[in-house]
Amino acid sequence: MHLLMIGGSDAGISAALRARELDPSADVTVVVADAYPNFSICGIPYYVSGEVTHWRNLAHRTTADLEAAGLTLRLDTTARRIDVPGRKLLITTSDSAEELISYDKLVIGAGAVPVRPPISGLDKLGPGDGVHQLHSMDDTFAVMRTLEQRHPASAVIVGAGYIGLEMAEALNVRGLDVTQMEQLPEVLPTVDLELGALVHAELASHGVKVLTGTAVRQIGLAGPGEAARLRVDATADGAAMSELADMVLGVTGVRPDTELAVSAGAALAFKGTIAVDRGMRSSLPDIFAAGDCVVTHHRLLGETYLPLGTTAHKQGRIGGENAVGGSREFSGSLGTQVVKVFDQVAARTGLRQHEAATAGFDPVTVETLADDHKAYYPGSHRITIRVTGDRATRRLLGMQLFGHRHAEVAKRIDIAATATFHAMTVDAVSDLDLSYTPPLGSPWEAVQMACQAWDRQATPIRSPQSAHGKRPVP
Repeated sequence: MHLLMIGGSDAGISAALRARELDPSADVTVVVADAYPNFSICGIPYYVSGEVTHWRNLAHRTTADLEAAGLTLRLDTTARRIDVPGRKLLITTSDSAEELISYDKLVIGAGAVPVRPPISGLDKLGPGDGVHQLHSMDDTFAVMRTLEQRHPASAVIVGAGYIGLEMAEALNVRGLDVTQMEQLPEVLPTVDLELGALVHAELASHGVKVLTGTAVRQIGLAGPGEAARLRVDATADGAAMSELADMVLGVTGVRPDTELAVSAGAALAFKGTIAVDRGMRSSLPDIFAAGDCVVTHHRLLGETYLPLGTTAHKQGRIGGENAVGGSREFSGSLGTQVVKVFDQVAARTGLRQHEAATAGFDPVTVETLADDHKAYYPGSHRITIRVTGDRATRRLLGMQLFGHRHAEVAKRIDIAATATFHAMTVDAVSDLDLSYTPPLGSPWEAVQMACQAWDRQATPIRSPQSAHGKRPVP
Protein backbone atom coordinates (compact mmCIF):
# COMPACT_ATOMS: atom_id res chain seq x y z
CA MET A 1 0.00 0.00 0.00
CA HIS A 2 1.29 3.44 -0.91
CA LEU A 3 0.14 6.15 1.47
CA LEU A 4 0.69 9.79 0.62
CA MET A 5 0.58 12.55 3.23
CA ILE A 6 0.40 16.23 2.33
CA GLY A 7 1.86 18.42 5.06
CA GLY A 8 4.88 18.05 7.30
CA SER A 9 3.49 19.51 10.49
CA ASP A 10 1.36 18.01 13.28
CA ALA A 11 -1.40 16.24 11.34
CA GLY A 12 0.63 14.99 8.39
CA ILE A 13 3.50 13.59 10.44
CA SER A 14 1.18 12.07 13.06
CA ALA A 15 -0.76 10.33 10.29
CA ALA A 16 2.40 9.03 8.66
CA LEU A 17 3.93 7.71 11.88
CA ARG A 18 0.71 6.00 12.97
CA ALA A 19 0.27 4.33 9.59
CA ARG A 20 3.82 2.96 9.69
CA GLU A 21 3.37 1.86 13.29
CA LEU A 22 0.32 -0.22 12.41
CA ASP A 23 1.52 -1.42 9.00
CA PRO A 24 5.33 -1.51 8.75
CA SER A 25 5.01 -2.74 5.17
CA ALA A 26 3.19 0.44 4.07
CA ASP A 27 5.08 2.75 1.71
CA VAL A 28 4.54 6.19 3.28
CA THR A 29 5.57 9.39 1.51
CA VAL A 30 5.20 12.83 3.09
CA VAL A 31 5.09 15.91 0.84
CA VAL A 32 6.46 18.90 2.78
CA ALA A 33 6.25 22.42 1.37
CA ASP A 34 9.40 23.58 3.17
CA ALA A 35 12.58 22.02 4.56
CA TYR A 36 11.39 21.76 8.17
CA PRO A 37 9.25 18.67 8.82
CA ASN A 38 7.81 18.15 12.29
CA PHE A 39 8.94 21.48 13.73
CA SER A 40 7.18 23.03 16.72
CA ILE A 41 5.65 26.24 15.43
CA CYS A 42 4.29 26.78 18.95
CA GLY A 43 7.87 27.02 20.18
CA ILE A 44 8.92 29.86 17.88
CA PRO A 45 8.44 32.67 20.47
CA TYR A 46 10.85 30.89 22.81
CA TYR A 47 13.48 30.69 20.09
CA VAL A 48 12.99 34.39 19.38
CA SER A 49 13.40 35.18 23.09
CA GLY A 50 16.58 33.11 23.30
CA GLU A 51 15.19 30.58 25.76
CA VAL A 52 15.44 27.94 23.02
CA THR A 53 19.04 28.39 21.99
CA HIS A 54 18.97 26.96 18.43
CA TRP A 55 16.20 26.69 15.88
CA ARG A 56 16.97 23.02 15.26
CA ASN A 57 15.88 22.33 18.85
CA LEU A 58 12.31 23.12 17.75
CA ALA A 59 12.18 19.85 15.80
CA HIS A 60 9.95 17.27 17.49
CA ARG A 61 11.95 14.72 15.48
CA THR A 62 14.88 15.20 13.16
CA THR A 63 14.71 14.31 9.48
CA ALA A 64 16.89 11.32 10.29
CA ASP A 65 14.43 10.21 13.00
CA LEU A 66 11.53 10.38 10.55
CA GLU A 67 13.39 8.50 7.85
CA ALA A 68 14.43 5.88 10.40
CA ALA A 69 10.72 5.39 11.14
CA GLY A 70 10.26 4.44 7.49
CA LEU A 71 8.95 7.71 6.06
CA THR A 72 9.98 9.02 2.64
CA LEU A 73 10.22 12.82 2.90
CA ARG A 74 9.80 15.02 -0.15
CA LEU A 75 11.06 18.35 1.18
CA ASP A 76 10.64 21.76 -0.49
CA THR A 77 7.91 20.14 -2.57
CA THR A 78 4.57 21.76 -3.37
CA ALA A 79 1.36 19.77 -3.86
CA ARG A 80 -0.36 21.26 -6.91
CA ARG A 81 -3.35 19.15 -7.93
CA ILE A 82 -5.08 15.92 -6.91
CA ASP A 83 -6.26 13.61 -9.69
CA VAL A 84 -8.99 11.88 -7.69
CA PRO A 85 -10.08 9.23 -10.27
CA GLY A 86 -6.48 8.44 -11.18
CA ARG A 87 -5.25 8.51 -7.56
CA LYS A 88 -2.31 10.73 -8.39
CA LEU A 89 -0.88 13.92 -6.94
CA LEU A 90 0.86 16.49 -9.12
CA ILE A 91 3.79 18.07 -7.32
CA THR A 92 6.44 20.67 -8.04
CA THR A 93 9.83 19.53 -6.77
CA SER A 94 12.55 21.60 -5.16
CA ASP A 95 14.18 22.15 -8.58
CA SER A 96 10.83 23.35 -10.08
CA ALA A 97 10.20 20.13 -12.00
CA GLU A 98 6.69 18.65 -12.15
CA GLU A 99 6.05 15.05 -11.14
CA LEU A 100 3.09 12.75 -10.54
CA ILE A 101 2.99 10.56 -7.42
CA SER A 102 0.53 7.67 -7.24
CA TYR A 103 -1.27 6.77 -4.04
CA ASP A 104 -3.68 4.20 -2.66
CA LYS A 105 -4.78 6.45 0.21
CA LEU A 106 -4.12 10.16 0.69
CA VAL A 107 -4.15 12.25 3.88
CA ILE A 108 -4.38 16.02 3.52
CA GLY A 109 -2.78 17.86 6.42
CA ALA A 110 -2.35 21.22 4.72
CA GLY A 111 -2.86 23.19 7.93
CA ALA A 112 -3.79 26.86 8.00
CA VAL A 113 -2.52 30.09 6.53
CA PRO A 114 -2.29 33.49 8.25
CA VAL A 115 -5.19 35.89 7.94
CA ARG A 116 -3.98 39.02 6.21
CA PRO A 117 -5.93 41.88 7.79
CA PRO A 118 -7.23 44.76 5.63
CA ILE A 119 -4.50 47.19 6.64
CA SER A 120 -3.47 49.77 4.06
CA GLY A 121 0.17 49.52 3.03
CA LEU A 122 0.60 45.97 4.28
CA ASP A 123 0.78 44.57 0.76
CA LYS A 124 3.65 46.93 -0.08
CA LEU A 125 5.84 46.16 2.92
CA GLY A 126 7.64 43.02 3.97
CA PRO A 127 10.50 41.59 6.02
CA GLY A 128 12.98 43.82 4.23
CA ASP A 129 11.13 46.79 5.70
CA GLY A 130 10.82 45.20 9.14
CA VAL A 131 7.17 44.14 8.67
CA HIS A 132 6.55 40.47 9.48
CA GLN A 133 3.99 37.76 9.87
CA LEU A 134 4.85 34.75 12.01
CA HIS A 135 3.58 31.36 10.92
CA SER A 136 6.44 29.28 9.55
CA MET A 137 10.13 28.64 10.08
CA ASP A 138 10.95 30.88 7.13
CA ASP A 139 8.95 33.65 8.81
CA THR A 140 10.98 33.00 11.96
CA PHE A 141 14.29 33.33 10.17
CA ALA A 142 13.13 36.62 8.65
CA VAL A 143 12.24 37.95 12.12
CA MET A 144 15.61 36.86 13.47
CA ARG A 145 17.43 38.59 10.61
CA THR A 146 15.66 41.83 11.46
CA LEU A 147 16.55 41.45 15.14
CA GLU A 148 20.18 40.52 14.57
CA GLN A 149 21.03 42.76 11.62
CA ARG A 150 18.93 45.88 12.23
CA HIS A 151 18.95 45.83 16.05
CA PRO A 152 15.46 47.35 16.39
CA ALA A 153 14.76 49.27 19.56
CA SER A 154 10.97 49.07 19.33
CA ALA A 155 8.20 46.90 17.93
CA VAL A 156 4.46 47.06 17.38
CA ILE A 157 2.57 43.76 17.58
CA VAL A 158 -0.81 43.77 15.84
CA GLY A 159 -3.00 41.21 17.59
CA ALA A 160 -3.13 39.95 21.19
CA GLY A 161 -4.04 36.29 20.86
CA TYR A 162 -1.80 33.48 22.05
CA ILE A 163 1.12 33.99 19.66
CA GLY A 164 0.84 37.77 19.90
CA LEU A 165 1.13 37.65 23.68
CA GLU A 166 4.01 35.20 23.60
CA MET A 167 5.84 37.37 21.06
CA ALA A 168 5.27 40.47 23.19
CA GLU A 169 7.09 38.70 26.00
CA ALA A 170 9.81 37.39 23.67
CA LEU A 171 10.62 40.80 22.21
CA ASN A 172 10.41 42.43 25.65
CA VAL A 173 12.93 39.88 26.95
CA ARG A 174 15.23 40.86 24.07
CA GLY A 175 15.09 44.44 25.28
CA LEU A 176 12.70 45.99 22.75
CA ASP A 177 10.07 48.55 23.69
CA VAL A 178 6.89 46.69 22.76
CA THR A 179 3.48 48.13 21.92
CA GLN A 180 0.62 45.65 21.54
CA MET A 181 -2.48 46.68 19.59
CA GLU A 182 -5.72 44.71 19.80
CA GLN A 183 -8.94 45.66 18.03
CA LEU A 184 -11.18 43.90 20.56
CA PRO A 185 -11.95 45.34 24.03
CA GLU A 186 -9.34 43.22 25.81
CA VAL A 187 -6.30 41.05 25.16
CA LEU A 188 -6.62 37.27 24.92
CA PRO A 189 -10.23 37.32 23.67
CA THR A 190 -10.58 33.54 24.12
CA VAL A 191 -11.14 34.15 27.85
CA ASP A 192 -13.60 36.43 29.63
CA LEU A 193 -12.88 40.15 29.86
CA GLU A 194 -12.20 39.81 33.59
CA LEU A 195 -9.33 37.38 32.95
CA GLY A 196 -8.16 39.26 29.87
CA ALA A 197 -7.79 42.33 32.10
CA LEU A 198 -5.49 40.35 34.41
CA VAL A 199 -3.33 39.35 31.43
CA HIS A 200 -3.36 43.00 30.32
CA ALA A 201 -2.08 44.06 33.76
CA GLU A 202 0.71 41.48 33.63
CA LEU A 203 1.88 42.79 30.26
CA ALA A 204 1.81 46.36 31.50
CA SER A 205 3.73 45.47 34.67
CA HIS A 206 6.61 44.32 32.47
CA GLY A 207 6.64 47.47 30.39
CA VAL A 208 4.53 46.40 27.42
CA LYS A 209 2.33 49.23 26.18
CA VAL A 210 -1.10 47.67 25.61
CA LEU A 211 -3.65 49.43 23.41
CA THR A 212 -7.00 47.64 23.31
CA GLY A 213 -10.01 48.74 21.30
CA THR A 214 -7.47 49.88 18.73
CA ALA A 215 -7.92 49.11 15.03
CA VAL A 216 -4.82 49.40 12.86
CA ARG A 217 -5.63 51.18 9.60
CA GLN A 218 -2.30 51.70 7.89
CA ILE A 219 1.36 50.74 8.11
CA GLY A 220 3.93 52.81 6.27
CA LEU A 221 7.50 53.98 6.33
CA ALA A 222 8.22 56.69 8.85
CA GLY A 223 8.76 60.20 7.57
CA PRO A 224 11.94 62.28 7.65
CA GLY A 225 13.01 63.18 11.16
CA GLU A 226 10.94 60.44 12.81
CA ALA A 227 13.15 58.31 15.03
CA ALA A 228 11.92 54.94 13.76
CA ARG A 229 11.57 53.05 10.50
CA LEU A 230 7.82 52.46 10.51
CA ARG A 231 4.63 54.32 11.34
CA VAL A 232 1.48 52.50 12.43
CA ASP A 233 -1.75 54.50 12.14
CA ALA A 234 -4.79 53.32 14.05
CA THR A 235 -8.15 54.34 15.43
CA ALA A 236 -8.99 54.08 19.13
CA ASP A 237 -12.36 55.15 20.53
CA GLY A 238 -13.07 56.93 17.27
CA ALA A 239 -9.91 59.01 17.46
CA ALA A 240 -6.89 58.71 15.18
CA MET A 241 -3.55 57.83 16.74
CA SER A 242 -0.18 56.52 15.61
CA GLU A 243 2.85 54.66 16.91
CA LEU A 244 6.41 54.65 15.59
CA ALA A 245 8.44 51.43 15.63
CA ASP A 246 11.49 49.78 14.12
CA MET A 247 9.59 46.58 13.35
CA VAL A 248 5.95 45.48 13.08
CA LEU A 249 4.65 41.96 13.66
CA GLY A 250 1.17 40.95 12.53
CA VAL A 251 -0.40 37.95 14.29
CA THR A 252 -4.13 38.24 13.66
CA GLY A 253 -5.22 34.63 13.34
CA VAL A 254 -5.38 31.92 10.70
CA ARG A 255 -7.81 30.38 8.25
CA PRO A 256 -7.93 26.80 6.91
CA ASP A 257 -5.79 26.07 3.85
CA THR A 258 -8.30 24.31 1.61
CA GLU A 259 -7.27 25.35 -1.90
CA LEU A 260 -5.94 21.92 -2.89
CA ALA A 261 -8.97 20.08 -1.50
CA VAL A 262 -11.45 22.50 -3.07
CA SER A 263 -9.85 22.17 -6.50
CA ALA A 264 -10.22 18.39 -6.17
CA GLY A 265 -13.94 18.74 -5.41
CA ALA A 266 -13.95 18.17 -1.65
CA ALA A 267 -17.05 19.24 0.27
CA LEU A 268 -16.62 22.09 2.73
CA ALA A 269 -18.07 22.64 6.20
CA PHE A 270 -18.07 25.25 8.99
CA LYS A 271 -16.15 28.45 8.07
CA GLY A 272 -14.90 26.94 4.83
CA THR A 273 -13.10 24.00 6.44
CA ILE A 274 -12.76 20.63 4.72
CA ALA A 275 -15.73 18.48 5.69
CA VAL A 276 -14.69 15.21 7.35
CA ASP A 277 -16.48 12.57 9.37
CA ARG A 278 -15.30 11.46 12.79
CA GLY A 279 -12.89 9.03 11.10
CA MET A 280 -11.31 11.98 9.23
CA ARG A 281 -12.68 10.79 5.88
CA SER A 282 -13.34 13.56 3.38
CA SER A 283 -16.10 13.47 0.78
CA LEU A 284 -13.54 12.26 -1.80
CA PRO A 285 -12.84 8.52 -2.17
CA ASP A 286 -9.70 7.27 -0.40
CA ILE A 287 -8.84 10.77 0.79
CA PHE A 288 -8.63 11.70 4.46
CA ALA A 289 -7.95 15.14 5.94
CA ALA A 290 -6.88 16.28 9.39
CA GLY A 291 -5.58 19.22 11.38
CA ASP A 292 -6.01 22.95 10.99
CA CYS A 293 -7.61 22.63 7.53
CA VAL A 294 -10.64 20.56 8.64
CA VAL A 295 -13.84 21.03 10.59
CA THR A 296 -13.55 20.26 14.32
CA HIS A 297 -16.06 18.15 16.22
CA HIS A 298 -16.64 19.88 19.56
CA ARG A 299 -18.14 17.80 22.36
CA LEU A 300 -20.51 20.61 23.40
CA LEU A 301 -20.99 22.60 20.19
CA GLY A 302 -20.96 20.06 17.39
CA GLU A 303 -19.18 21.37 14.30
CA THR A 304 -16.80 24.29 14.75
CA TYR A 305 -13.26 25.36 13.83
CA LEU A 306 -10.51 25.09 16.44
CA PRO A 307 -7.01 25.14 14.95
CA LEU A 308 -4.98 23.67 17.81
CA GLY A 309 -1.82 21.58 17.76
CA THR A 310 -3.26 19.06 20.21
CA THR A 311 -6.30 18.54 18.00
CA ALA A 312 -4.18 18.25 14.85
CA HIS A 313 -2.02 15.52 16.41
CA LYS A 314 -5.10 13.51 17.42
CA GLN A 315 -6.86 13.91 14.08
CA GLY A 316 -3.71 13.05 12.14
CA ARG A 317 -3.19 9.91 14.18
CA ILE A 318 -6.77 8.84 13.47
CA GLY A 319 -6.46 9.61 9.76
CA GLY A 320 -3.27 7.56 9.50
CA GLU A 321 -4.80 4.64 11.39
CA ASN A 322 -7.93 4.57 9.26
CA ALA A 323 -5.92 4.93 6.04
CA VAL A 324 -4.42 1.50 6.73
CA GLY A 325 -7.78 -0.08 7.49
CA GLY A 326 -8.63 1.10 11.00
CA SER A 327 -11.98 2.31 12.28
CA ARG A 328 -11.04 4.83 14.96
CA GLU A 329 -13.09 8.01 15.47
CA PHE A 330 -12.13 11.45 16.75
CA SER A 331 -13.73 11.85 20.19
CA GLY A 332 -13.98 15.61 19.97
CA SER A 333 -12.38 18.78 21.27
CA LEU A 334 -13.18 21.17 24.10
CA GLY A 335 -10.78 23.89 22.97
CA THR A 336 -8.55 23.38 25.99
CA GLN A 337 -5.77 25.98 25.83
CA VAL A 338 -3.12 27.52 28.06
CA VAL A 339 -0.68 30.40 27.62
CA LYS A 340 2.17 31.78 29.72
CA VAL A 341 2.54 35.57 29.80
CA PHE A 342 5.65 36.54 31.77
CA ASP A 343 5.03 35.19 35.30
CA GLN A 344 1.33 34.44 34.90
CA VAL A 345 -0.68 31.76 33.10
CA ALA A 346 -4.18 31.87 31.62
CA ALA A 347 -6.12 28.77 30.60
CA ARG A 348 -9.56 27.72 29.47
CA THR A 349 -11.57 24.66 28.51
CA GLY A 350 -15.13 24.14 27.30
CA LEU A 351 -17.60 27.01 26.99
CA ARG A 352 -17.81 30.51 28.38
CA GLN A 353 -21.11 32.12 29.45
CA HIS A 354 -22.08 33.61 26.09
CA GLU A 355 -20.93 30.55 24.14
CA ALA A 356 -23.00 28.26 26.34
CA ALA A 357 -26.08 30.47 26.02
CA THR A 358 -25.73 30.52 22.22
CA ALA A 359 -25.45 26.73 22.23
CA GLY A 360 -28.80 26.45 24.03
CA PHE A 361 -27.68 25.88 27.60
CA ASP A 362 -28.90 27.88 30.60
CA PRO A 363 -25.46 28.83 31.95
CA VAL A 364 -24.37 30.22 35.28
CA THR A 365 -20.81 31.48 35.67
CA VAL A 366 -19.25 31.98 39.10
CA GLU A 367 -15.82 33.43 39.82
CA THR A 368 -13.83 32.60 42.91
CA LEU A 369 -10.29 32.73 44.29
CA ALA A 370 -8.43 29.76 45.71
CA ASP A 371 -4.87 29.12 46.90
CA ASP A 372 -2.73 26.79 44.81
CA HIS A 373 -1.55 25.12 48.03
CA LYS A 374 -1.99 25.61 51.79
CA ALA A 375 -1.29 29.27 52.53
CA TYR A 376 0.72 28.47 55.64
CA TYR A 377 3.37 26.81 53.47
CA PRO A 378 5.62 29.50 51.89
CA GLY A 379 5.15 30.51 48.30
CA SER A 380 1.41 30.04 47.83
CA HIS A 381 -0.37 31.86 45.01
CA ARG A 382 -4.00 32.80 44.50
CA ILE A 383 -5.72 31.44 41.41
CA THR A 384 -8.70 33.19 39.81
CA ILE A 385 -11.17 30.54 38.63
CA ARG A 386 -14.36 31.02 36.63
CA VAL A 387 -16.71 28.03 36.47
CA THR A 388 -19.54 27.78 33.95
CA GLY A 389 -22.26 25.18 34.49
CA ASP A 390 -25.77 24.53 33.26
CA ARG A 391 -28.43 25.69 35.73
CA ALA A 392 -30.91 22.90 35.00
CA THR A 393 -28.71 19.84 34.52
CA ARG A 394 -25.78 21.11 36.63
CA ARG A 395 -23.43 19.83 33.95
CA LEU A 396 -19.96 21.38 33.96
CA LEU A 397 -19.68 23.33 30.71
CA GLY A 398 -16.31 25.02 31.05
CA MET A 399 -13.70 26.63 33.25
CA GLN A 400 -11.15 29.44 33.03
CA LEU A 401 -8.11 29.96 35.25
CA PHE A 402 -5.53 32.67 35.80
CA GLY A 403 -2.61 32.34 38.16
CA HIS A 404 1.11 32.30 38.72
CA ARG A 405 3.29 30.15 36.47
CA HIS A 406 4.21 28.02 39.50
CA ALA A 407 0.57 27.44 40.48
CA GLU A 408 0.12 24.44 38.16
CA VAL A 409 -2.58 26.22 36.19
CA ALA A 410 -2.05 23.96 33.16
CA LYS A 411 -2.60 20.78 35.15
CA ARG A 412 -5.60 22.24 36.94
CA ILE A 413 -7.30 23.15 33.66
CA ASP A 414 -6.68 19.53 32.66
CA ILE A 415 -8.77 18.40 35.65
CA ALA A 416 -11.59 20.61 34.39
CA ALA A 417 -11.10 19.41 30.82
CA THR A 418 -11.31 15.78 31.91
CA ALA A 419 -14.47 16.42 33.93
CA THR A 420 -16.08 18.37 31.07
CA PHE A 421 -15.04 15.76 28.50
CA HIS A 422 -16.88 13.08 30.48
CA ALA A 423 -20.01 15.23 31.01
CA MET A 424 -19.65 15.38 34.78
CA THR A 425 -21.80 17.69 36.86
CA VAL A 426 -20.19 20.56 38.72
CA ASP A 427 -21.13 18.86 41.99
CA ALA A 428 -19.41 15.61 40.97
CA VAL A 429 -16.04 17.34 40.66
CA SER A 430 -15.94 17.41 44.48
CA ASP A 431 -16.09 13.61 44.46
CA LEU A 432 -12.84 13.27 42.52
CA ASP A 433 -10.06 11.63 44.54
CA LEU A 434 -7.23 14.11 44.02
CA SER A 435 -3.81 14.29 45.64
CA TYR A 436 -2.91 16.50 48.60
CA THR A 437 0.16 17.61 50.49
CA PRO A 438 0.49 21.13 51.98
CA PRO A 439 3.37 22.31 49.75
CA LEU A 440 1.44 21.36 46.59
CA GLY A 441 -2.27 21.52 47.28
CA SER A 442 -5.14 21.48 49.77
CA PRO A 443 -7.52 18.81 51.03
CA TRP A 444 -10.04 20.41 48.69
CA GLU A 445 -8.22 21.02 45.40
CA ALA A 446 -8.57 24.62 44.08
CA VAL A 447 -10.75 23.45 41.18
CA GLN A 448 -13.01 21.62 43.64
CA MET A 449 -13.34 24.72 45.80
CA ALA A 450 -14.34 26.73 42.74
CA CYS A 451 -16.98 24.15 41.85
CA GLN A 452 -18.32 24.28 45.41
CA ALA A 453 -18.57 28.07 45.10
CA TRP A 454 -20.58 27.56 41.90
CA ASP A 455 -22.84 25.13 43.73
CA ARG A 456 -23.53 27.63 46.52
CA GLN A 457 -24.56 30.35 44.07
CA ALA A 458 -26.44 28.20 41.56
CA THR A 459 -28.42 26.21 44.16
CA PRO A 460 -31.61 27.74 45.64
CA ILE A 461 -31.27 28.77 49.26
CA ARG A 462 -33.36 26.46 51.41
CA SER A 463 -35.61 29.04 53.05
CA PRO A 464 -39.32 30.00 53.02
CA GLN A 465 -38.54 32.56 50.32
CA SER A 466 -36.89 29.92 48.09
CA ALA A 467 -39.82 27.55 48.48
CA HIS A 468 -41.52 29.51 45.70
CA GLY A 469 -38.79 28.45 43.29
CA LYS A 470 -36.74 31.66 43.35
CA ARG A 471 -33.03 31.32 42.59
CA PRO A 472 -30.23 33.85 43.00
CA VAL A 473 -29.40 35.81 39.87
CA PRO A 474 -26.00 34.70 38.47
